[in-house]
Amino acid sequence: MPVGTVVRCGVTAANPLIDSTVQRQTGVGTVTIAAGARSVTLIVYAGAPTVALSGGTAVPIATGSSLTWSVDQGGKAGESLQDSFVVTGIAGTDFVVLSTREL
Repeated sequence: MPVGTVVRCGVTAANPLIDSTVQRQTGVGTVTIAAGARSVTLIVYAGAPTVALSGGTAVPIATGSSLTWSVDQGGKAGESLQDSFVVTGIAGTDFVVLSTREL
């Protein structure tokens, strides 16, 4: 029977410091999350805001949608989202963007 401590390979930070944001946009406006976040979540309450990843084509997201992009291994040698996220609202839209970033 094996004896010892179980560890997760590749993890360099057991308790990383995480900075979280929540931004609500109603109507015309833009929420931008820079590349390097650990997670980004979009919840659409009304209208169809668009999402563009790293300057790519903006795609409309329907009312009632909830999208999440995330990674699970942090630390200095860990993962982060390489894309930036630009969520743009027009008249009648209502959405929330949440993000986390390791400090």
